[in-house]
Amino acid sequence: MIHSVRFTCVLDTNVIYPIDIRDLLFWFAVYELFTPKWSKHIFDEWESVMKRKGVPDAEIKKRIKMANDAFPDAFVNNYEGLIDGLTLPDEKDRHVLAAAIKTNANIIVTNNLKDFPKEYIVTFGLSAKGVDDFLTDIIDLNPQKAIEAFRKLVLNRTNPDLDEFETLDRFRKLGLNDTANYLHALL
Repeated sequence: MIHSVRFTCVLDTNVIYPIDIRDLLFWFAVYELFTPKWSKHIFDEWESVMKRKGVPDAEIKKRIKMANDAFPDAFVNNYEGLIDGLTLPDEKDRHVLAAAIKTNANIIVTNNLKDFPKEYIVTFGLSAKGVDDFLTDIIDLNPQKAIEAFRKLVLNRTNPDLDEFETLDRFRKLGLNDTANYLHALL
């Protein structure tokens, strides 16, 4: 069986929030379709976004704890020393690249591709992919496991309780058109 746990991916904040995208990424990781990585900077940004969106503090703490408990090896440490030596269009994204370099990641999963110029990040052995492209690539590598992970996501949803097709519609509203269409074709 082909799987891609060997793909180590740093997840940028903009793919960890919103919750529907994060849930699909996390379920794919639970099914060992890839190995997720993140950093303190990324989680600080995630916490800040949740606060701006009005998520209660207790829920913020719960979400962060659940992510770290589910993936105890995902947290990248000792990357801060690399940040100042990096050059990106948006200086605020250097920490993402630093974490990716430190953990020997293959891919940065982000929806801000323009902030990670291909010519520059390839010098570190990295590429950046938008979340929809990344997810469809992962599904393509192991459609059977991907659909199992998707079904498990749907079964575990409670708020709101949605069926497979309603969940796919939510993905489409978040810009995951190719992912939703691919999963739909596998149902």
